[in-house]
Amino acid sequence: MTIISALETFGKYCLFIKRVFTIPDRWKVFFKRTTLEISKLGVDSIPLVLIIAVFIGAVIAIQMQLNIMSPLIPSYSVGLATREIVLLEFSSSILGLILAGKVGSNIASEIGTMRVTEQIDALEIMGVNSCNFLVLPKIVAFLIFMPVLVVFCMVTSLFGGYLVAIFTDLFPASTYIYGIQTMFIEWYVWYALIKSLVFSFIITSVAAFFGYYVKGGALQVGKASTNAVVSSSILILLLDVVLTKLLLQ
Repeated sequence: MTIISALETFGKYCLFIKRVFTIPDRWKVFFKRTTLEISKLGVDSIPLVLIIAVFIGAVIAIQMQLNIMSPLIPSYSVGLATREIVLLEFSSSILGLILAGKVGSNIASEIGTMRVTEQIDALEIMGVNSCNFLVLPKIVAFLIFMPVLVVFCMVTSLFGGYLVAIFTDLFPASTYIYGIQTMFIEWYVWYALIKSLVFSFIITSVAAFFGYYVKGGALQVGKASTNAVVSSSILILLLDVVLTKLLLQ
């Protein structure tokens, strides 16, 4: 019964996405809403990303230094390992999980509230494709700004490790910088950006789906928000494995 329910939900999600990706009735309104969503979903997430990235980068650098203290391992390995961890996983996958909690819950609660207060029904009565009108600007806006957040995360995380080198005596700053520059593979940056685009679509579309089909009152909106975050996180982890196999083999 669980498998049947999952298949029904997936089919409902596909039909929902089909309604979302239609040509907007008014392009001027679409671009205006997309600009507002970029500010709300993307720009407002920058402080959270920067704060988390600084501390995570610092923690990664400290743990690398404490766990590879061996005369057989080059001293620049701290910077190299920190860079690889940040580029391969933290700046895309872990950041995606973090934003699934912030952005996903925001979208699900916003659209869910519109559903229970019958604002979506009013749009449908007026002949507006509510899926397209409400959801498409959010998806496009987050697709546009997610790579920006990933780049901010990469730079700030590596800067967090640099701060550890400056304010502690665990490892020299010059050695850390040399490690960051050593054996750099440009594809890892593109790999992180590609994954982030997929994750941004999952976060926005899944959250909007759960919010759009809320039934009940405020309690159900909260449950829908929770379900959206959990489902997005599971899909992000699943797709992380798939994309890693496809892009790094």
